Amino acid sequence: MTAKTAGSSAWIRRYRPADEARARLLCLPHAGGSASFYLPFARAFGPDIDVLTVQYPGRQDRWHEPCVDSVTGLADALVDEVLPWADRPLALFGHSMGAMVGYELAVRLERAGSPPLAVFASGRRAPSRLRADPSPVHLRDDRGLIDELRSLSGTDARVFEDEELLRRALPAIRSDYKAAETYRYVPSPRLSAPVHVIVGADDGRVTPDEARAWADHTDGGFEMETRQGGHFYLTEQMSSVAESVSSRILARLLP
Repeated sequence: MTAKTAGSSAWIRRYRPADEARARLLCLPHAGGSASFYLPFARAFGPDIDVLTVQYPGRQDRWHEPCVDSVTGLADALVDEVLPWADRPLALFGHSMGAMVGYELAVRLERAGSPPLAVFASGRRAPSRLRADPSPVHLRDDRGLIDELRSLSGTDARVFEDEELLRRALPAIRSDYKAAETYRYVPSPRLSAPVHVIVGADDGRVTPDEARAWADHTDGGFEMETRQGGHFYLTEQMSSVAESVSSRILARLLP
């Protein structure tokens, strides 16, 4: 399978095809998120970067498919879908749970002989920094799950106003939270790709120390960027984050 034939993959969305791009960027959503979250992000990039977004099963046009409730399960399922797109330099961008999926996918791509050009980890502590949660969100009742979503301000408000839409969305959201909350890091060789971490200054879910610990997972170089905002700083700053990501990707392509 080539990148051209991979265009029919249920996993990959390509909102702004850039066939002559010098590199690709694969974007992985947060818990409860979907590929369309990255639509404005994809539109903010120039033609030098072909932006791909991942659609996890169990939501939107894949709502009828069984959810995958583990980070490693998502990475395992994605690697064969992503490899055809590695026909040119491929970087990874993941927000929150997506950063964990991106890390595990990077590990698998390196094992397959196609290491990513760079890994961008947004709004998430390092894989090795485990937090014990006395009240896991995925074990709460539906109201508790909804309250959690409201508190993060990362879900379109229209979802809460549409009972049918919310009923459809909850199983995937619960599955994603289970994936994020039950993830356990298994020591792996350090990535050869550089890791660039971006966090919100007011994100209580990621401490500066937890974010800096991403440096322990790469031999390719580490940078950390702090932006104004909380856990979903990205929703208000997609254009400027895209500019930052784009400049770093293109700098990696220089001879």
